Amino acid sequence: MKLLDGAAVDHGGSLGRARALFPNAPQPFVDLSTGINPHSYPLFGLPATILSRLPEAGRARELVEIAARAYGAPSPANVAAAPGTQILLPRVASLIAPGKALVLGPTYAEHARAAAIARHEVAEVGDFVALAEADLAIVVNPNNPDGRIIERDRLLALAAGMRAKGGLLVVDEAFMDVGPRQHSLAGDVGQGGIVVLRSFGKFFGLAGLRLGFVLSDAATVDRVDTQFGPWAVAGPALEYGIRALADIGWQDAMRASLADASARLDGLLGRFGAPVVGGTTLFRYLRMPDAADLFSALGERGILLRHFVDRPGVLRAGLPGSQEEWQRLESALAEWASRREDQSKGSKQ
Repeated sequence: MKLLDGAAVDHGGSLGRARALFPNAPQPFVDLSTGINPHSYPLFGLPATILSRLPEAGRARELVEIAARAYGAPSPANVAAAPGTQILLPRVASLIAPGKALVLGPTYAEHARAAAIARHEVAEVGDFVALAEADLAIVVNPNNPDGRIIERDRLLALAAGMRAKGGLLVVDEAFMDVGPRQHSLAGDVGQGGIVVLRSFGKFFGLAGLRLGFVLSDAATVDRVDTQFGPWAVAGPALEYGIRALADIGWQDAMRASLADASARLDGLLGRFGAPVVGGTTLFRYLRMPDAADLFSALGERGILLRHFVDRPGVLRAGLPGSQEEWQRLESALAEWASRREDQSKGSKQ
């Protein structure tokens, strides 16, 4: 059990940090450090009034209705929209009185930080069974960064235990758009004692839009909505959310495309001695003794992976977004593998 505090942590996606780490790298960077889809939902024009007027309440209701259908929530009353999932974390952690918060890890560090902000005593545990001891239990499903899946029946059993003692199970389904949706708890939130978080920006590749959703029983959703007040979601986010979440054809085609791209990435990494051991179709998870060396070697070539200071033997790699990026990655991997082979030969002489 690892005790945690509320200190902010580094995350992927910071090109400023990449430039500081690799000042001589060729640019632009190929940023593979996030799990954001490099093939975003098609951009479309918006009338100027979207920016010059306050968001319409009717469009906000329409977004919630479409999100309820898209995610499989019992009803629109079980869904609230927010300006990104990140802003929801401390609010959700504050839904119950301060107590013991347990996070199934290793995982996305912001959950522990948000629980600490909400004055919980926070610890990270590696055993799902240990979560039963929590007042606030937090599971990322599929997990970031390794893609681990916790089955729906196990989550429901945990939720029943939380509900019986006035606790709360929070399931972050940020990557469930590309996960096994039969294990989503979105349809079960009406039972109470469950909060499901869904991210819009990752799968739709529009992270800068800042749009996310909380799914729970109607009373909890109303409580969260009341905290935000009117106009919580910006007009452009409303319009993109309404159109993209209703576009089932694009979603199905994109899932197939991402599956092909992730298989291609697995093959490329494996060919050069960097085997993939987990992940989702938006990011791949590598575990290897020389992970730090690969991170540095690619960084110096302008290719940014996600490296974890507290787990030096693992890496997360997102998907290249263009043929040029694929070629740059292949070239950098080939150079790294060749250098490693030369070093190995030298050490044997």
